[in-house]
Amino acid sequence: MKIDILGVQAFVAIADQGSFNKAADALFITQTAVTQRLRNLEIFLGVTLLERTTRSIALTRTGQDFLPQARRLLQELSAALTEIRETGKAMRGDVSIACIPTAGVRYLPQVIREYSALFPDNRIKILDHASAGVAEAVLRREAEFGINLAGPNHPELSTTPLLEDRFVLVCRDDHALARRKSLSWAQLQPHPLIFAGQASGNRALLDGYLGAENMHAGQGGQAGLSLQIHYEVQRNSTALGLVDAGIAAAIVPNLAMQKANYPRLRVIRLQDPVISRTLVLVARKAARLSPAAQLLYDMIRNNRVVK
Repeated sequence: MKIDILGVQAFVAIADQGSFNKAADALFITQTAVTQRLRNLEIFLGVTLLERTTRSIALTRTGQDFLPQARRLLQELSAALTEIRETGKAMRGDVSIACIPTAGVRYLPQVIREYSALFPDNRIKILDHASAGVAEAVLRREAEFGINLAGPNHPELSTTPLLEDRFVLVCRDDHALARRKSLSWAQLQPHPLIFAGQASGNRALLDGYLGAENMHAGQGGQAGLSLQIHYEVQRNSTALGLVDAGIAAAIVPNLAMQKANYPRLRVIRLQDPVISRTLVLVARKAARLSPAAQLLYDMIRNNRVVK
């Protein structure tokens, strides 16, 4: 229902000032404009609020009942507008951000710590999703923006590159490859591996490099490359847990590795080819972020390492 704020404002001013002329002065408009605003309000409500003569005005019974409600409406509206304005100036408010889990573990905490030091009263809601879930959360406005993997993008979303995250081999310190600093993909062929599952955005990227068409019966290859993919997981944290238990070595993004939590695990660079994924900031093209969210977005963007 349309609310005639101007009409309510005129009605309260007339009642408080006792005349149309004084109400016009208080509102900095003409007396004709005050009269028209009141008439529009009465037509909209279907009632008479004021009885007017050439010498005086008086509130009708309906007008008397409505006046305190009208005053409260204007006061609440004024308070709400003031709060919004002050919140915007102070960068206060709640922020919702979606991100892939590895960004939430290794990349985002540093920025969040700096942001929270500046604005300790702001609340941040972090939705950690798989890459498809990040895009959906931003599109559905569950999150104001997100950190996702680069790739085919929805036409309503814009992306800004943040950093390159290289895929590495992670193994336990008693694994046959633990002393190596770097390896080619071909050198992994004799060893059982833990790999990203089909639902993972990492898997699609790896398949593109290593030849998805040759992936069958737990093996995959490019130009004769045949990897022994014995285990598939959807989360990098699961892969690290299996490696720490001595099950097998795993292919994970470097950001997934948490050295403090897994002191026995070793990280080995992979080359020939070097495979990496790009993390991007993602937001709706038509979105206008809240001041609090815009500040966090800018801090993350300014922290990027991809030029």
